[in-house]
Amino acid sequence: MGLDCFKTDDCPLGKELTERLRRMADPYHDGLGGCHGPDHTERVHKTVLHIGRLMDARLDILSGAALLHDIGRQFETEKQGGICHAEKGAELAQEILQELEFSDSFIAAVIHCIETHRYRGDKVPETLEAKILFDADKLDSIGAVGIGRAFLFAGQTGARLHNDSEVDILACKPYSKEDTAYREFKFKMSKIKDKMLTPEGKRLAEERHDFMELFFRRLEREIKGSVKPDTDVLQQAFERGEAESLSTGKTILKGG
Repeated sequence: MGLDCFKTDDCPLGKELTERLRRMADPYHDGLGGCHGPDHTERVHKTVLHIGRLMDARLDILSGAALLHDIGRQFETEKQGGICHAEKGAELAQEILQELEFSDSFIAAVIHCIETHRYRGDKVPETLEAKILFDADKLDSIGAVGIGRAFLFAGQTGARLHNDSEVDILACKPYSKEDTAYREFKFKMSKIKDKMLTPEGKRLAEERHDFMELFFRRLEREIKGSVKPDTDVLQQAFERGEAESLSTGKTILKGG
């Protein structure tokens, strides 16, 4: 299938084709909520295009891969991890792209991106576009958005707000009441910055990692009942230029 003529920076496949892909992906996002739903997909889409422009990557491949990368997620959720959503998503994406009559080479490139984007997948991203999708998807799992998604997922699975101090969080099972956002941070989110595959991905991950460290340290203090101002956190924010004022214990964060 040829790309339509109404391409824009945000729609390298063209507006009409991009919307068709979104509509075809939507049914697979039903019931996933804010954690893995269409809003996650749209954030990943924006990030792959941002990194792709910096690295002169194939934006059309990145766009298609990002829009379809999580369409297998509901099957994994229903089986509580018994199905790999990346592999299932690659199968479904191939059917969609063939229906839209994309070229075999384009389909193969998109499928490689999708089947290698999973955090614990055995397959390794080999192409530039696959590495970019991998980074973009992981970036949405950390930082402020990552924290929000971790708590959303914990709520969806009935997990607690925080683990008791005597609980070995690394021994806790996924989808259990101990599969908290704090466990997710310790077990996975804190390690993501070291897995980035692109220079821009690494830069963004370092920044988001620092924010998570501050947040979860503060959360742990409050869980334990601390009422003292967290002056260390405020000072670190000030030193990084994120805080305009430390007066009266208040932090005014700079935008952007």
